[in-house]
Amino acid sequence: QVQLVESGGGLVQPGGSLTLSCTASGTSFCVRPMAWYRQAQDDERELVATITVGSTPYYKNAVKGRFTISRDNAKNTVTLQMNSLQPADTAVYYCNKVSKLWTWGKGTQVTVSS
Repeated sequence: QVQLVESGGGLVQPGGSLTLSCTASGTSFCVRPMAWYRQAQDDERELVATITVGSTPYYKNAVKGRFTISRDNAKNTVTLQMNSLQPADTAVYYCNKVSKLWTWGKGTQVTVSS
């Protein structure tokens, strides 16, 4: 069974940065497109960024130019570098495949507040 583990969240002031990491046990990322999602309180989960097997990224408009998704297939890790964070980025962040989703991990809380 696949277990996803997200880490790196925290409390940061507006304009600050965080780096989120995602690893998995029970499977390998290297042959799958991967994604970061987020869910703010009382909102639905939304797609934030995706990355192909060949490392081509896609970003939700609201995070373009501020977030960078990357992957290390050898380490079975997907990373989301988040810069210029805004209060609207406050959410629980999750990683998963782009389609045929695995069971969600616990996510990592990102809170942007002064």
